[in-house]
Amino acid sequence: MKKNVCCLVLLFSMSLLLGGCGYYFPSVYDGPARTIYMPEWKNKTNKLGIDITLYKTLSGWFQKSQAIILTKNKDKADLILAGEIVSIDLPSISWGGDRVTTDVKIKLGVRYILKDLKTGKVLWEVPNELWTEDYPSQTLSSAAENKALTTIIDDLSERIYLGTLNKLRRQNMSPTP
Repeated sequence: MKKNVCCLVLLFSMSLLLGGCGYYFPSVYDGPARTIYMPEWKNKTNKLGIDITLYKTLSGWFQKSQAIILTKNKDKADLILAGEIVSIDLPSISWGGDRVTTDVKIKLGVRYILKDLKTGKVLWEVPNELWTEDYPSQTLSSAAENKALTTIIDDLSERIYLGTLNKLRRQNMSPTP
């Protein structure tokens, strides 16, 4: 009897797991294959190379999905994902009540758009987004600054990747005319 109950519990658990309990992995896109034209980001700041770093990091995120192909050929793409680095503030210092610096903030301003090239429909547009990262004032150095900037770029790239997957999922669920 005890063995039968254990088997039933095991079978029930497996059916929930395999039967689709509604859980999905947000970083996995399992919809139809999509090709995204992603030109290099424009850099309107004086920080050289930040556009290349952002492009490489963002491309790395998209390589996690087998159903999404990045291309440099706009004619063969379904979508375009374009962006621009509009501002950078290195560093911005915060002061405590006793006139001692408490932390240093790097600020990065960006904008980006995801557009369906076939229909011309804008799927996602972020016209102005500001990312900040703190680092201790005791470590005012280019290495600490670069580490904070790398954190911003990693977080921003992840957000754009996951946001793009979310928009594609929604697009796949909406009825086509």
